[in-house]
Amino acid sequence: MSSFIGAWRLISFEERYPDGSSAYPYGSDPVGILMYDASGRMSVQIMRRDRPNLSGDPQHASPDEIKSAVEGFTAFFGSYEIDEARQVVIHHVEGHLLPNSVGKNLERRFEFSGDRLILRPSDNRTLVWQRV
Repeated sequence: MSSFIGAWRLISFEERYPDGSSAYPYGSDPVGILMYDASGRMSVQIMRRDRPNLSGDPQHASPDEIKSAVEGFTAFFGSYEIDEARQVVIHHVEGHLLPNSVGKNLERRFEFSGDRLILRPSDNRTLVWQRV
């Protein structure tokens, strides 16, 4: 589906809970880029804007600093396919910040609204992307 092809910037990443509350795993103003190309390749990076800097040389950062940096960032790449009948995009993960996700197929329900792409990896998570 050619509607996916291009670059998208992250507008919001929200989790909603049964009690009506919301959480923002990458903060209230996350930054991210999602790219789909015509040959079926994709990549995504998402980051908290408010991640603290590492103190000094990154090679000698403390375990807590590394943990904080990793918790505020995610990225993966691979191929993708569209299942139009189910309104699902499937990301076939070849590389991921988290090693346990390599080789997984990550499904996201999708919809388009004007120049925005809305992805729902689960019933309570919604990511809104705007075409760049």
